[in-house]
Amino acid sequence: METTSIVMATQTENQHDTVLDRQAAKLAPPPMYQVVLLNDDYTPMDFVVVVLQRIFGKTEDEAARIMLKVHHEGRGVCGVYPRDIAATRVEMVRQFAHARQHPLQCVMEPAPEA
Repeated sequence: METTSIVMATQTENQHDTVLDRQAAKLAPPPMYQVVLLNDDYTPMDFVVVVLQRIFGKTEDEAARIMLKVHHEGRGVCGVYPRDIAATRVEMVRQFAHARQHPLQCVMEPAPEA
């Protein structure tokens, strides 16, 4: 019996000798992407405002401002999102416009760093 207790004591001591070093996990924020509407000569301005309100949750004033930017400058940023959300919004715009026979184009691109 003495041998058993010596072995048990050694195992217990060895278990306490193991120390796990915990390092603080440094999580970087996900890369962000901006969703951009592109101008065309066929999609009605009112439709673009509706897209901005329904898909991007913009107020009527915000939607009108972005729509005018698209109209005058050829493109307008609708929002900045993580990659998966940005891709989903682009696809939602594509499907919504296609279902209503409008050629409205929407793309995503890496957001500039702030």
